[in-house]
Amino acid sequence: METIKSKKDFEKVFSCGRRYGHALVRVTVLRGNGVQGGRVAFIAAKRLGNAVFRNRCKRVLREAARSCELPRDGFDILLFATRGTYDSSPAEVATALGGLLRKARVA
Repeated sequence: METIKSKKDFEKVFSCGRRYGHALVRVTVLRGNGVQGGRVAFIAAKRLGNAVFRNRCKRVLREAARSCELPRDGFDILLFATRGTYDSSPAEVATALGGLLRKARVA
């Protein structure tokens, strides 16, 4: 799975991408990333909790992304954990993520 790593790429997705939200996950999508294939990033802010909390949230997001077959060609996608991500199963987050991706016309 190709991930977004550089600050410049994050800023480009933040400034030009479209945002979609759900109680379990938030998504920012940028179409036409100019890179072969698609990329994805998993973000859990420090304000959510300690490192154990944030790492579990990112593991849940990664599993949900795999089940939704991310990344998709031509898209940069940022996945943000929320407080609800920690207590949810990857299947529940995948269902929410699938709905957001359909709304964003990625699916």
